Amino acid sequence: MQELTKAEEQIMLIIWQQEKCFVKEIISELPTPKPAYNTISTIVRILEKKNFVGYNAFGKTHQYYPLISKEKYKGLKTDNLVSNFFGGSAESMLSFFMKEKKMDIKEIDELLKELKKK
Repeated sequence: MQELTKAEEQIMLIIWQQEKCFVKEIISELPTPKPAYNTISTIVRILEKKNFVGYNAFGKTHQYYPLISKEKYKGLKTDNLVSNFFGGSAESMLSFFMKEKKMDIKEIDELLKELKKK
């Protein structure tokens, strides 16, 4: 599975939230100024080619739904973050967040629990 562009991720977040939606419904969730229908339709078709979304056809209209869960994609993004920026070390990542983001003990404990699950 490949990472998505920022625009593709923005659209996927809406599709994950809605679970099933038409392009018009995606556009209604986007901030103003709204992009053109064709722009969003093109991005959704790219997501389809990347096997992130499927669709049900209703004549010329398509209702899109996610093929990849948000959790699975979040795992890919996290793995890439750890590999690319922290040398594959979850400990280095945790240390960074502790220093830079001023995490409290409860947050650190939750993160450690998640890391142990993997």
